[in-house]
Amino acid sequence: MPIRRLPPETVNRIAAGEVVERPASAIKELVENALDAGATRIEVQADGGGLSRILIADDGHGMAPDQLALAVERHATSKLEPDDAGDVDLLRISTLGFRGEALPSIGSVARLTITSRSPRGDAHQITVEGGDTRPVAPAAFPGPHGARVEVRDLFYATPARLKFMKSERSEAMAISEEIKRQAMAHEGVAFTLDLDGRTTLRLPAEHPGDEGRLKRLAALLGRDFEANALLIDQSREGIRLSGYAGLPTYSRGNGGHQYLFVNGRPVRDRLLQGALRGAYADFLARDRHPAAVLFLEIDPLFVDVNVHPAKAEVRFRDPQMVRGLIVGALRHALHAAGHRASTTVADNVLAGFTAHTGAAFSPTSQTSQGFAGGFSGWTGWDGPAAAAQEIPGLSERSARVEPGGFDPSTLNPRPSPLQPDPIDQPLGAARAQLHGTYIVAQTRDGLVVVDQHAAHERLVYERMKVQMAQGSVTRQALLTPEVVELDPAEADRVLARADELAELGLIVEPFGGGAVLVRETPALLGDTDVQGLIRDIADDLAEHGAALALSERLGEVCGTMACHGSVRAGRVLSAPEMNALLRQMEVTPHSGQCNHGRPTYVELKLNDLEKLFGRR
Repeated sequence: MPIRRLPPETVNRIAAGEVVERPASAIKELVENALDAGATRIEVQADGGGLSRILIADDGHGMAPDQLALAVERHATSKLEPDDAGDVDLLRISTLGFRGEALPSIGSVARLTITSRSPRGDAHQITVEGGDTRPVAPAAFPGPHGARVEVRDLFYATPARLKFMKSERSEAMAISEEIKRQAMAHEGVAFTLDLDGRTTLRLPAEHPGDEGRLKRLAALLGRDFEANALLIDQSREGIRLSGYAGLPTYSRGNGGHQYLFVNGRPVRDRLLQGALRGAYADFLARDRHPAAVLFLEIDPLFVDVNVHPAKAEVRFRDPQMVRGLIVGALRHALHAAGHRASTTVADNVLAGFTAHTGAAFSPTSQTSQGFAGGFSGWTGWDGPAAAAQEIPGLSERSARVEPGGFDPSTLNPRPSPLQPDPIDQPLGAARAQLHGTYIVAQTRDGLVVVDQHAAHERLVYERMKVQMAQGSVTRQALLTPEVVELDPAEADRVLARADELAELGLIVEPFGGGAVLVRETPALLGDTDVQGLIRDIADDLAEHGAALALSERLGEVCGTMACHGSVRAGRVLSAPEMNALLRQMEVTPHSGQCNHGRPTYVELKLNDLEKLFGRR
């Protein structure tokens, strides 16, 4: 078949399909143009999911009349400066947009009107309908300077594309999510979003910096995120990582609360997502996901933003260094958080309480029998030490203090001059043990309930991790080395990390094209599935750039060993043992959650208790 040149209109519409996938992507391009123009206030309106009408208004620099005509020409941009020789360096991109494709792409598939006033001139507008450009004409413009971009009937010139659009509600949700991402990255800019005439988002400009950024994130992600977020701010070799990451106990059921930005540009990058997963590998089960908003600032020379038409993906020159920075910064922040657990744990507990004010309980008929029997572990109460009595109106047996040889004087010992009162410690002084599983401690301003098995499991696990870090992982030689057949590219990726795998106790060698020979495995894994392990590692290296499978399996084994070596639920503890456990938790990092990300303790303040009983 002969080769033909495509008509310009067809070329433009093909290019538009790469840049403008849906209304949200058109809005993304127009908002980024406004940000590049120095806007401090951006208003977005969308009707019919953005398919009927889109309006973006900003107070940026605006454009002169002669610039308007250039703005709708393909590959015309103000964001790339040529050098003295007339060459443009595409590796040093310092703006959000730079291709010069957004406006002509939108104009080729919709009815586009741009009205703008520069700080030194009158207002003018230009219209493009389905690729047909009208002359620049004078226009009215509210405000001193800026631009208003209106898009009507998106994809009317390419009706086939309309069949692939989702419902108006889904498109509106995508628009809202896009504006949220842009607002997260630019806390110093005020944003307003109107959907079908209703204001759904109104964000005032915040003071640039960590405090203003956290206020912006709280407005978008909720006050719970603000209360449970850890500040991240680490630099390495000229690369800076900042932002906020949630506590492990503030985890989510999916990755929808993970937002990643590179030089202010929202991205969805597998390397960054894999690093985030790796940093929380010790603290969350596989079906739980951390909440995080991370900002990476890097020299444009070391990151390629030109690998995707919509600029949604990036490529790093040194991906392993970037990954190491992210994992190290997050683990440092998690370590600094110590035993802290999320505030939502207490909120969920309070929500589970129900007040009972009926006559189901009669003090005259039940007090002596139910309470004396239920608290028989206390000396000084009348009644024998017996099992907890059934209290009418409750579906379970009453909580009781377990008999364990407690001496009441040991529960509230007088502190010596050299020893602080345990009640002033973060987790307080142990007062009782309930159902052989839960330790109740009193603090100066409330109480703490600790799951003794989950808490001690984390303490044992942390000690095992330290021991692994201090020495090499013990290896076991396979009686017969195992050959694992892989795709040649997968085999190369695994063998390229042979030294890293050796540090984790796995010895691999090349064995012909596309095969890997495994001679030794970590002793902790015991009789493991070598074939499955190597294939999982190959998949992790392809997707995340790191051998997460092996480290996670070692972590799971350590967790299992810690579980079997920890204080079991049902074991009666003495007062000194309970207090010793509390003090160890206070000085052990990550003791606020077990190895699966569940909380190890719940803290209730006096204010919370007073609300339960109607005192507040």
